[in-house]
Amino acid sequence: MSLRPLTPPASPSGPLSGVSRFIGGFRWAFMPLGLLALIAVGVHAAADTLDERLLSLVDMLDAAFDRLVGSATFTEGLVDLISLEERTQIARGLALAWELAVDLVLALPALGYRESKHTEEEPWRKYLAQDTRPTWRQLFARFWEKPTTLRWTRPLATAGVVVAGACAVARLVQGTVYLSWRGLLGEGAADAAARGLALGALVGILATLGWRAVLRNLQHADTVSEENIRGRWKAFSYGLVGSALAVPLALAAALDASPVLSFWR
Repeated sequence: MSLRPLTPPASPSGPLSGVSRFIGGFRWAFMPLGLLALIAVGVHAAADTLDERLLSLVDMLDAAFDRLVGSATFTEGLVDLISLEERTQIARGLALAWELAVDLVLALPALGYRESKHTEEEPWRKYLAQDTRPTWRQLFARFWEKPTTLRWTRPLATAGVVVAGACAVARLVQGTVYLSWRGLLGEGAADAAARGLALGALVGILATLGWRAVLRNLQHADTVSEENIRGRWKAFSYGLVGSALAVPLALAAALDASPVLSFWR
């Protein structure tokens, strides 16, 4: 009996596989944009939870100003200089400025995302520089052995933000499915279907985009730390302003804008 060499299975052909390969050829473009969009949605969801807190802060500052100017006769006319509507606009402006600043800190590095694995079916990759980025093991080794403000805060802040972004998309899916299917399936079935699809969207987004967003910010923080940071003081101070803006918003994203358990209840 003769033995025949094993041949690899033929790649699927047909219109759908052709469309899939064509779309896959643009993965280099839509993956970074997807990461940027997910981070931006998460930052926006976190900023929405801070509106009332910022308004309370503006009210406290306005009250302190009123006490200061009201203590003297010649300045007491400045009391209530800023109305409630103006204080609300100031709080919203602060929230918007904070949101845009954190977008610059966390979302822009996502545009540099590149995948190291590639196939011969993607000829456009030969025009790009070879990917020499460190592996996960190297990244985590430097994360612990050479700690810097960038290495510790940027990927952790990104993790909180992407969970909030995924929850925002999942809530949108849940509400849309429930309202669309309630009349067709009834309250109970529509609620179960909406929760199931929302959970699927949540897990799918985190599995396809979420971890990549964290990886990209860890890569960016590692590269910047290796190239620009020498000494303990610089390891602490470099990127401190951006991290000081991103970490509180990431905490708000994790604590207030990430209702993961609500999809089970």
